[in-house]
Amino acid sequence: MKINRRDFLSLTTCCCGGFLLSSCATAPITGRQQLTLLPESMINSQAIGAYKQVKEKAKLITDKDQLDPIMNVGQKLERAIRHYFKSHNLKDPTQNYDWEYILINDPKTLNAWCMPGGKIAVYSGILEVTKDENGLAAVMGHEIAHAVAKHSLERASAALAINIGSMAADIALGGAISRTRNTVGQTTGMDIVQLGIFNPFSRHQESEADYLGIIFANLAGYDPAGAVQLWERMQEKMKGKEPPQFLSTHPSSGTRINDLRLWIPKVKIEYPKIQNL
Repeated sequence: MKINRRDFLSLTTCCCGGFLLSSCATAPITGRQQLTLLPESMINSQAIGAYKQVKEKAKLITDKDQLDPIMNVGQKLERAIRHYFKSHNLKDPTQNYDWEYILINDPKTLNAWCMPGGKIAVYSGILEVTKDENGLAAVMGHEIAHAVAKHSLERASAALAINIGSMAADIALGGAISRTRNTVGQTTGMDIVQLGIFNPFSRHQESEADYLGIIFANLAGYDPAGAVQLWERMQEKMKGKEPPQFLSTHPSSGTRINDLRLWIPKVKIEYPKIQNL
């Protein structure tokens, strides 16, 4: 049986649409609708393996005086998140987390991350920018927020959906999408899918993690204004080195500072400090 391009596109759209509608989830606190096509267990398993490799290869700082502040802030954030969801009769996204913290000796790397399942790494370089516990809570709250909101799962699902959708559309359009993508790539050195879809999507996730991060920090008793101060220091440190925002997977420092300043008054009212953590 033959099927023309229009019928193929319609059939594919219907099938994909039904599949996508049945694979939606909701981000904690923000209520944003998310696409989750892949099993969370698969992402968590991959994260455990990746974390193990990092611990084996990286130069770790195990000195108690240096590691304890990171663990103290992290554990306070853990308790605050757990208390918030329990007190609001909500499912705790971290209920099955096996929390773990490492400090990587890398003064040149201004970074930290939290893998799905609560596997956290902080690079020594970022400590020059965090300065104090409020700054550290801003960074760690942000990274934990990525895991709580299941951003890794969402990114993998979005990539799968876009690849399948664009492949189907490309077949239906006789390869027009591939030709356009290749032409633009050869002319500009830029991928239109990356610039037009993945980068904005990633920036949105980063902004959501900024918002959730200051909520978690405030619940745990840290000053969310520390996040503004952190990004002011980062902006100064990265002066002249930041790419234009549309080329980046992250919002610019200036955008983050402005957003955080707008959110903080609301966060302080709606997500007050939890007593006796």
